[in-house]
Amino acid sequence: QVQLVESGGGLVQPGGSLRLSCVASGSRFSLNSLNVMGWYRQAPEKERELVATKTSGGSASYADSVKGRFTISRDNAQNTVYLQMNSLKPEDTAVYYCNAYSQWRVNYWGKGTLVTVSS
Repeated sequence: QVQLVESGGGLVQPGGSLRLSCVASGSRFSLNSLNVMGWYRQAPEKERELVATKTSGGSASYADSVKGRFTISRDNAQNTVYLQMNSLKPEDTAVYYCNAYSQWRVNYWGKGTLVTVSS
């Protein structure tokens, strides 16, 4: 089993920045199996959507809506994934969830952290 704990959410003005962190914990065997780690978000009355992912090999992918503004990074040694969010817009307001997908095809989710972009 793997546990994911997010941090870094909060209230920020439009144009501002936030950095989210997600730490994975569990057995060494389980942590070594995490091929992909990333971030999803869910806005009020909307479905959860992919924001960004990064493989253990370093390949990153982004939703079109955040390209050029958000950057995902991953520290495999610390079992941590980050999401640097710049030039935030009100439409980025959502609960952001950390996700990890293992080589055994198991999906893990954090409990989420709220990001509110408002003046």
